[in-house]
Amino acid sequence: MSLAGRFASDKKTALIVIVGLIGGSFFYGEVVITPAVSVMSALEGLEVLAPSLDAYIVPCAILVLTILFCIQKHGTGGISKVFAPVMLLWFVVIGALGVRSIFLSPQILYALNPSWALDFFLQYKSLSFFALGAVVLAITGVEALYADMGHFGKMPIRYAWFTVVLPCLVLNYFGQGALLLRTPEAIKNPFFLLAPEWALIPLLILAALATVIASQAVISGVFSLTRQAVHLGYLPPMRILHTSDMEAGQIYIPVINWMLYFAVVLVIVTFKHSSNLAAAYGIAVTGTMVITSFLSCTVAVQNWNWSKPLVILILCVFLFIDVPLFSANAVKVLSGGWLPLLLGLGMFIVMTSWKSERFRLLRLMNEHGNSLEALIASLEKNPPTRVKGTAVFMIRTTNVIPFALLHNLTHNKVLHERVVLLTIKTVDTPYVHNVKRVTIEQLSPSFWRVVTSYGYKETPNVENIFYLCGLEGLSFSMEESSFFLSHESVRLGKRPWYLRIRGRLFLALNRNALKAPDQFKIPPNRVIELGTQIDI
Repeated sequence: MSLAGRFASDKKTALIVIVGLIGGSFFYGEVVITPAVSVMSALEGLEVLAPSLDAYIVPCAILVLTILFCIQKHGTGGISKVFAPVMLLWFVVIGALGVRSIFLSPQILYALNPSWALDFFLQYKSLSFFALGAVVLAITGVEALYADMGHFGKMPIRYAWFTVVLPCLVLNYFGQGALLLRTPEAIKNPFFLLAPEWALIPLLILAALATVIASQAVISGVFSLTRQAVHLGYLPPMRILHTSDMEAGQIYIPVINWMLYFAVVLVIVTFKHSSNLAAAYGIAVTGTMVITSFLSCTVAVQNWNWSKPLVILILCVFLFIDVPLFSANAVKVLSGGWLPLLLGLGMFIVMTSWKSERFRLLRLMNEHGNSLEALIASLEKNPPTRVKGTAVFMIRTTNVIPFALLHNLTHNKVLHERVVLLTIKTVDTPYVHNVKRVTIEQLSPSFWRVVTSYGYKETPNVENIFYLCGLEGLSFSMEESSFFLSHESVRLGKRPWYLRIRGRLFLALNRNALKAPDQFKIPPNRVIELGTQIDI
């Protein structure tokens, strides 16, 4: 979304933002369903082991997920070392089970001939369309590999997919098909019934471990997406904890963790079986696929200067796959597809409300009309009483007089011997090199402007900014500096009822948002807050 909007016009940018936020909202809807359906489907092997254990599936699923969400605050750096061996073992085992079944019924290999699929579509037109809604469940999760390209690069993803993941998945699904040719009644759980009886318990344990790892992947993904949304201004600031000294991407967001946990538990208790959640699962994934196709092709034209006819051809190929899959899942709205849509709608309303109301608030704060240059010139010509030290005024817009500065002059009638106007910006790239991090401009003998840039995957840190300023020749210490911040007391003004609802949502989010000292790691004993009241 950020890349696609970089070179677009204002009207196109607005459309790109809306589409991008819908895609992000779909992901929030999907991330509630994924842990629930994954863990329950694994534990449903208990029913194959002994039908009387069916009543224990939901409690066991809740217990497993409770442990998973409780350990998030400790980070996954330690236990992640076993993720790769477990997943490799998982794929090898399910591939081997498939091979065993294929040898018993080799006629399943006729399915490699695409004419069978074509005949099926021609003979059962309406049924084949609905079947696509189930087929998509075979490939969901693959899109997570695309997200991991940012961590590992293209080649490791390609090697993993073509040498391990795809072959083992195909072998297992062919094995399930071969089993159904031999034993149609195995339709109740063809995956676990592929295994011999002695292997059921080990397979159940391995499946549970694999689904926990898959759930961990989407939990980490929602943490990462939330941090990006916060830094881009689409969600309120919230506490983000780094759980690793080595990996910047390993983070933990308590609010999101526990909101997600309670949502997942509610879904498990409501739907009870993974088959009931299957209808809810595909619509968010395929919707995101359609949106990603449009946005990536927009980037190809605007940012990479690819030829439009070529990009249109590529887009048509993508949509030829994505649109039928999305359409087949869209018809399942009433049978469970409403869940991710409802969750996604909620997140879309939250993100658009925060962004629009925050923009309205900042615009009102910047309407006083005073000129920063004129104020600085006046203070240099007729200075008030000067005190030792450095005053740091944090401002969101570089050419606007901070409210805290005006209130300090009005009430305290003093000015520090050195004043720094600090602006922390989030740019539309994931990371910013330290060489380009800080820009320093001297506005007068005692006024300095410092503009810092951070990527949307980075967390600003004032101590790091001070260090970089020192390298650029503007040195000051935390012990000699005072941070003056504006604290806005926001009230709702007159507005239509539907805007009042959005306004009340913004007030609730604003009251619970992380404050600047915690957000930028400013020592509390160096902070002075000066309040102002604003009607929006």
